[in-house]
Amino acid sequence: MSMLTRRRLLSRAALSATAGATGTGLRVGGTAATAAVSGGLATGCDADTDPDTDPTGGPRGDLRFPTGFSWGAATSAYQVEGATKEDGRGESVWDTFSRTPGRTRNGDTGDIAADHYHRYADDLDLMRDLGLGSYRFSISWPRIQPDGTGTPNQRGLDFYRRLVDGLHERGISPMATLFHWDLPQTLQDAGGWENRDTAYRFAEYAEVLFRGLGDRVPVWLTINEPKTVVQNGYLHGHHAPGFQDPQAAYLVAHHLQLAHGLAVETLRATDSTARIGPALNLHPCYPADDSAEAAGASHLYDGYENRLYLDSILKGSYPADVLADLGPGSRMARGIRDGDLKTISAPIDLLAVQYYTPYYVTGTGGTVTRWPTSQADWQQIYPDGMYDILTRVTRDYGPVPLTVTENGLPQADTLSPDGTVDDAGRISFLRDHMAAAHRAVTDGVPLESYHVWSLLDNFEWAEGYDQRWGLVYVDYPTQRRVPKRSALWYREVIRANGL
Repeated sequence: MSMLTRRRLLSRAALSATAGATGTGLRVGGTAATAAVSGGLATGCDADTDPDTDPTGGPRGDLRFPTGFSWGAATSAYQVEGATKEDGRGESVWDTFSRTPGRTRNGDTGDIAADHYHRYADDLDLMRDLGLGSYRFSISWPRIQPDGTGTPNQRGLDFYRRLVDGLHERGISPMATLFHWDLPQTLQDAGGWENRDTAYRFAEYAEVLFRGLGDRVPVWLTINEPKTVVQNGYLHGHHAPGFQDPQAAYLVAHHLQLAHGLAVETLRATDSTARIGPALNLHPCYPADDSAEAAGASHLYDGYENRLYLDSILKGSYPADVLADLGPGSRMARGIRDGDLKTISAPIDLLAVQYYTPYYVTGTGGTVTRWPTSQADWQQIYPDGMYDILTRVTRDYGPVPLTVTENGLPQADTLSPDGTVDDAGRISFLRDHMAAAHRAVTDGVPLESYHVWSLLDNFEWAEGYDQRWGLVYVDYPTQRRVPKRSALWYREVIRANGL
């Protein structure tokens, strides 16, 4: 790998990071939210509300999604559960990382988070009251296998059984993610994702869950955002495990992809009727100007952002331009073994797409900002990017069923004296992105469902608790839940199955 490629990769990681320093924030306005109370949604938006009336005060349009389209919200284990030392859970890389001084804003950790482990039943009631049809959550690997291997921890399995059963009791479909970044620390000590063996340990862990939870989980997602682990964990270093090593980073990319494929094969070897696929954060890459240099640099940037993961899973090959850029002697190239890409490209049932921002790439491989940013200064607000990435996947890879499993933005939400949270900017963001998704469906994209990130305010990785992404406000000192104005608006979207 040349020094130029190394510098470009480190620059790309810094610019593509999915957690950035707090920016100036998105301006919001509007009237006060309909009153919300802890433990449920207030009667200010009650069952008799006309579903064609926007609770923000304006009339609805006529954008209706197909019959059977599902609306949901998403969380991840380390961000919401807390209880990091309870009921046999082992240490994860994020326990280690967040407890290391200087690694997270304000020294925040996920030790308590949103205390979902203890409050899950109340949170399930909130989901029911919102009308969610689907809940996308992740399972904590160290809660199931404290050391990442061996006999499963029954208390951990029992928690997720209770969670899944509670979802079914409330008519909500579970969508479980096997890995959302909380690798058991014991496996990290043995090399983590640089160690090929970790992919095989992941397949064993997956089998424990496939057999332990059975068909009570109709949809499994394998690896959440492998790109973020690669870029933030191994290039930029501001996510666990906190390295800056381009050679290791793309070997890690290959092993994460291999783990995905092995999990798919493991499910197929059972008698399960569940569906399975990966969860990829995909971001359209555009030339920053009309030059040939910008076009070429944008294409390579897209290779690292999107095609590295899409091509391997859906075409059974890595993009040639990315492999050439890394070089034939890279650890990734040397780590690919015969049969690996066949495993990685094992047929999937659906692809989970997570969209947050576009990139505009200059002729030198850098990026520029073209649109207003959210409180997360890496996030440009560009709804058309949702349309572009969804239609691009269908155009380039065929009619694989799609689900949006993350889309949202952070705001500096505050609890008003009257007990409400007015997050009108989030409503505008969601409305515009949902409209873009609707346009994609109209143009033939087989999109099945949409999940807001996130259900609850939570631990936002390196940003700690400074950024609030939730539909539901969490008052961390008391753990009181307060549905925001966006939650009430979203409930009406779900009722109308459209905007």
